[in-house]
Amino acid sequence: MIDTAVAKLVRYAENTGLIAPEDHIWAVNTLLEALKLDSYEEPVLDDAPIDLPAVLDELMDDAHARGVMENDSIVYRDLFDTSLMGRLTPPPREVIAKFRALYAQNPVEATNWYYKFSQDTNYIRRDRIARDMQWKADTAYGELDITINLSKPEKDPKAIAAARDLPAASYPKCQLCPENAGYAGRVNHPARQNHRIIPITIDQTPWYMQYSPYVYYNEHCIVFNSVHTPMKIDRACFRKLLDFIGQFPHYFVGSNADLPIVGGSILAHDHFQGGRYEFAMAKAPVETELHFTGFDDIRAGIVRWPMSVIRLTAADPDRLVELADRILNAWRGYTDVEATIFAETDGVPHNTITPIARRRGSDYEIDLVLRNNLTTEEHPLGLYHPHAELHHIKKENIGLIEVMGLAVLPARLKNELAVLGEKMVKGEDLRADPLTASHAEWAERIMQENEVTADNVTDILQREVGLVFAQVLEHAGVYKRTEEGKKAFLRFAESVNA
Repeated sequence: MIDTAVAKLVRYAENTGLIAPEDHIWAVNTLLEALKLDSYEEPVLDDAPIDLPAVLDELMDDAHARGVMENDSIVYRDLFDTSLMGRLTPPPREVIAKFRALYAQNPVEATNWYYKFSQDTNYIRRDRIARDMQWKADTAYGELDITINLSKPEKDPKAIAAARDLPAASYPKCQLCPENAGYAGRVNHPARQNHRIIPITIDQTPWYMQYSPYVYYNEHCIVFNSVHTPMKIDRACFRKLLDFIGQFPHYFVGSNADLPIVGGSILAHDHFQGGRYEFAMAKAPVETELHFTGFDDIRAGIVRWPMSVIRLTAADPDRLVELADRILNAWRGYTDVEATIFAETDGVPHNTITPIARRRGSDYEIDLVLRNNLTTEEHPLGLYHPHAELHHIKKENIGLIEVMGLAVLPARLKNELAVLGEKMVKGEDLRADPLTASHAEWAERIMQENEVTADNVTDILQREVGLVFAQVLEHAGVYKRTEEGKKAFLRFAESVNA
């Protein structure tokens, strides 16, 4: 029985091109070694498609039953099945050579192959990505993307307990470091034996490219510095972003901001995120044209978006770098007391930018999203951050992906919204259940405005979650979408020309 599972995994690796037919016997033997099996009889397989997760589960169940896999929890299973896939993953030199050969023909061919490869190795776990809940929500700003992220494994109590007893580790320094490629992992650090990264050069600096294992959108890639160095938004950052889309014109690329609250979850390692997807923000039009002195060759304007975005478009990327850098420097030092914007308080800087670059035909385009991480007594998590009344849906930082119009919502909402919908239909007390209490005020308003039935409650809740996310983005916008907000935004734009 277990021989059949081994044979299926080897057949899968052959079918996907991870190994060649000539590797067959070696592949069987390396798996037997990992599984601590010392005999094998080649079974006859039919031509049915091979379900990779099911095959890996069968191998792990057997390994656990025989005491080869010490623990049966999710973290230990992930460490174990990654080690199996790592044995069947080609070495870096082969992956890099294949990518470069395809790139020489067409960058799209190279990324198509590398994206499929990253899934075939199970580095991107297709079965987990398929669990994520996704829908689109109509708002005043176009169709926003909503996802409830279920693909990241939940915290594992056994692994957490084991991690407490581990000595402090500094290798790899973080989960983005290039040293992750091929690393066996620990209970508190994911295994990456099946992970291969592509060296690239941007702005004459060695960087790498990989895909996110969690794929929040199509071909969600991460572009990261070869050196473990902190995030920094500066002139060189703009040069790198524009150089990247020069090399991969079918991708967009952006950077999280470099300050807490308005930045992403990883500030310690300089990196960008990109991919092959058009977000609602990219589709949003310019609603107010701007003119910057000395930059007549650049089309500039304020984007019709809940956050505060200046869009610059030009044929020459070097000119975009010049103007983007000027705007960044102006914003870093900009204070407007009337608009509650302070460049710093008590020596702590607050102003930064979330930049996103893309191609528009042969032109280059960069969106500069103005950010400020000021906190107040009323809003201790951030004035330009989702306010407390929206925390029942989203309280986490608004990073690059959210800025562009894709909500990455916590897994708890899957169950909470399901229970909420049932109670709304039955007319039950929402405040009596801890699962629904935080949503009660919101849900009561929804029921006043809609006739909620079992048939429509899911659609109504999904639409309303989308409207909450639009509000989340409005809260994160430094200039509000009011007459006063627009005047204040234009004051800043004028200050750039001063």
